[in-house]
Formats: sequence, C-alpha cells, structure tokens
Amino acid sequence: MSKMVLGYTSGVYDLFHIGHLNLLKNAKGLCDKLIVGVSVDKLVEYKNKRSVIPFEERIEIVRNIKYVDAVIPQEELDKFKMWEKLHFDILFVGDDWFQTPSWQEMEEKFNKVNVRVVYFPYTKGTSSTLINQTLENLRNHQL
Repeated sequence: MSKMVLGYTSGVYDLFHIGHLNLLKNAKGLCDKLIVGVSVDKLVEYKNKRSVIPFEERIEIVRNIKYVDAVIPQEELDKFKMWEKLHFDILFVGDDWFQTPSWQEMEEKFNKVNVRVVYFPYTKGTSSTLINQTLENLRNHQL
C-alpha cells in the first residue's frame, strides 16, 4: 500500500481570483490531501499590507474550494514550523520565491526532511494587488 501524499500551501487569498484557484487545483493534482494555510490579518499587517476581505471570510472561501481538504490559520511566515506540526510531503509556493536567498535556505531545510518544494508560476495578469490597484484607480476617477 502506498503512503498518502500530504501537500501544503499557504497565502493571504485576498480578493480570491483565478490565479488562486489554479494554484489550488494544480497543487491538489500532485497530492492526495491538500492542506491550505490562510494568513491571519496580523500576519498580513506584518508585511505592511492590509487585506480587503477579513480573515474569517477568506478562510471560509478557501475552505469551500473543492480542491482543498483542510484549512488552517497561518500565523507566522516560517513554513518549516508548519511542517513540524503537519509533516507534509510537498510544499507548494509561488515561483516569485524561486532561488531567492531565503528560499534556498528554506529548501535546504526541507531537503533534509525529504519534503519536495514545488514552485508554481503566477497566473499572468492576475494578482490581488493588481485587482486592488485597479479598484482604487476606478474609485478615484469616479469622485
């Protein structure tokens, strides 16, 4: 009997869009069970940002995506601490982190515990930041 493959990914998932859906769908295709961490509002603020959609609503949206098996609050940036709790086999991240110094270090840590890191490309032309900027521009021109 083969071992069940546990996958993990995390994000803010603010202004949920097709890029988020693509990432979750692709991640689920590579594992048996997908756990998704949704960043709590305090963690988003730590990045000097603010989510438009409150945490409780963002986590409920992600919980109801058919590719997601379980959702948990993500309270810190350190993905390795999350691995210590969940012991996932594959970590899915956006390719904007690929070969950055902090992620090379993180990948070395994950290699030692046999966790595969899979980088997914961002969906071209789609991001919550871009959607937010577009909405702000629209609102400012209407006043």
